[in-house]
Amino acid sequence: MLNPFIDLFAQIINLYSYCVIARVIVEMLVSFKVVNAFQPAVQKIRYALNRLCEPVLRRIRKYLPDLGGIDISPIILLLLLNFAQSALYKYFYNL
Repeated sequence: MLNPFIDLFAQIINLYSYCVIARVIVEMLVSFKVVNAFQPAVQKIRYALNRLCEPVLRRIRKYLPDLGGIDISPIILLLLLNFAQSALYKYFYNL
């Protein structure tokens, strides 16, 4: 029998993964000067994505060594979110 709360939690994890991916894409577009960082819409999007993702990414960055300007914390966060979603299904549904 499927539990709707487990599915809801898995969808929240999935949605947060999309937010992390969107943050990475927006930051790359800004750093490569594809979009103007001073546009009000871009500033609002960056602000919202940073407010969602930065607290978790900051905790991950605390434990990472300095890689000279390369930020791999979003990759690690996406791996952890994927692991959490897989573990959630495995634990509750024994798939």
